[in-house]
Amino acid sequence: MDQNLLQDAKEHSSNSYVHLKDAENTQLGIFDRPLPCCGCGIGWFSFLLGFVFPFMWYYATILYFGNYYQKDPRERAGLAANAIAALIFTVAALIAVAVVVL
Repeated sequence: MDQNLLQDAKEHSSNSYVHLKDAENTQLGIFDRPLPCCGCGIGWFSFLLGFVFPFMWYYATILYFGNYYQKDPRERAGLAANAIAALIFTVAALIAVAVVVL
């Protein structure tokens, strides 16, 4: 990352957050603000809460397929983990129902 961009951010005296753009990829960069939900992001927070309330995995999966991570690329990994967890939970639930019914 170019040190000039970091220096420009230090000189920015506004109370708003500063997004430092990457020279190669303008969508990615260093974000000055912390992620929501205790700093771990909506994706990982939903993933952890999903072990108690599995419908949170489905909520985060909807966010993932709705491209919510375009707002903040740091959310992508957590939302993808929720999509995988929702898939595994659905398969396990279907197998459990099939065993009980049959």
